[in-house]
Amino acid sequence: MTADDPTQSGLLAPIFASDAMQRLFSDQALLQVMLDFEAALARAQARTGIIPEDAADSISESCKASLYDLNAIGRASRDAGNPAIPLVKALTAHVAEDSRGWVHWGATSQDVIDSALMMMARSGLKLILADVTAAIRAGIALAETHKTAVMAGRTFLQQAVPVTFAFKAANWTAGLVGVRVSLIRNLEDNIALQFGGAAGTLSALGPDGMAVRAALAAELDLPEPHISWHSERSRFVEIAAALGAASTVFAKIATDIMLMMQPEVAEAFEPAAAGRGGSSTMPHKRNPIGAAAIRSNHRRIAGLVATMLMAGEAEHERAPGGWGAEWQTFPEIFNLAGGGAEHLAEMLAGLELDPDRMRANLDDARGLPLAESLMMALAPKTGRMKAHHIVEALAKKAIAGGLTLAAAASAETAITAHLSQDEIDRALDPLAYLGSANAMIDKVLGEARKQIQ
Repeated sequence: MTADDPTQSGLLAPIFASDAMQRLFSDQALLQVMLDFEAALARAQARTGIIPEDAADSISESCKASLYDLNAIGRASRDAGNPAIPLVKALTAHVAEDSRGWVHWGATSQDVIDSALMMMARSGLKLILADVTAAIRAGIALAETHKTAVMAGRTFLQQAVPVTFAFKAANWTAGLVGVRVSLIRNLEDNIALQFGGAAGTLSALGPDGMAVRAALAAELDLPEPHISWHSERSRFVEIAAALGAASTVFAKIATDIMLMMQPEVAEAFEPAAAGRGGSSTMPHKRNPIGAAAIRSNHRRIAGLVATMLMAGEAEHERAPGGWGAEWQTFPEIFNLAGGGAEHLAEMLAGLELDPDRMRANLDDARGLPLAESLMMALAPKTGRMKAHHIVEALAKKAIAGGLTLAAAASAETAITAHLSQDEIDRALDPLAYLGSANAMIDKVLGEARKQIQ
């Protein structure tokens, strides 16, 4: 890590987190947004006549992270209990002597840290939202293009009835649309100013507390909540949970792609590039590195969201332990969810498909995935349960004899007594047994286009 590259790690972090999100949630960035809060507080209090304007000017001029020793503040935080205390001390020492008494006027450490994390969360949600929107666009394109790419549907990792790749892509897209809606809702409903003073009542500001709070909200362009929320942590919990839910959607798509990349399946592939997905020892390998990163991130996010849930059980007006548990957990959720979103957008935009292999894999099952179709064609003549027993026995006979289901059906009097050869052929045509797939695809794509227009 260098001064010009304030990321958390130059070795491992790029695998899991985007550069933009690492910069956004770096220690240097946190220090700056904490100082931004102090500068905005001073300006708001000057506007409301609480502190002199020249004091606000001096404080604002001193609120540049480059002026402070981040590591020294970090070391002092060990005994102080949080980084806002030594930061305020360093800021106070830096402003003009006659203005020092006005620094951090009427605020408490939690106001600084919570509001700083809220400002960072607002930017982080927007970064993830951009990648999710790009992934939705890619999902729409995949679903529009591959409505006739018939393939095996798979349930319990076994071949089921046929689907199309468009149906799979539309399913992915529907999940991503839900993620986008959730991210926007959290931006609108859960980003808010924290400013309450010692126990949340703004007691140090007397009758001016609400006026200062409104001015501070305007300075920071943060929504003003009805009440201080020092120990009502649902805002942070809901944002963390939304990112956990988003990661679940990313991981589902990544898992599908990873399974489709297996050489014995070979239906879809992550984008190829020099140095991407290779092995240090096996030259033939093409590994699903984007999918692996997304799945790794999801495993970590699950535990981190649980930490946020536990931290939200805050005692009385200030939580000892729970509040501090959020400081690194919350940014890490953003780093991991942001990394997942970036990997996913890249994967879907450059996804390579082999529709011929999809059809071949389906055909290799010798028509058995169409057993339900044959059963439903027979059922009006025999009743569903009897049709099920007939086709189940037929399928076992086909498997034991190495026959196609079509050949077995054509030789089975329990079938031919009720169905003509044309009816058998039609029942065993994958393209004729897609049900309402296209209608559902169209509904998803219509909603997706509406969301991103």
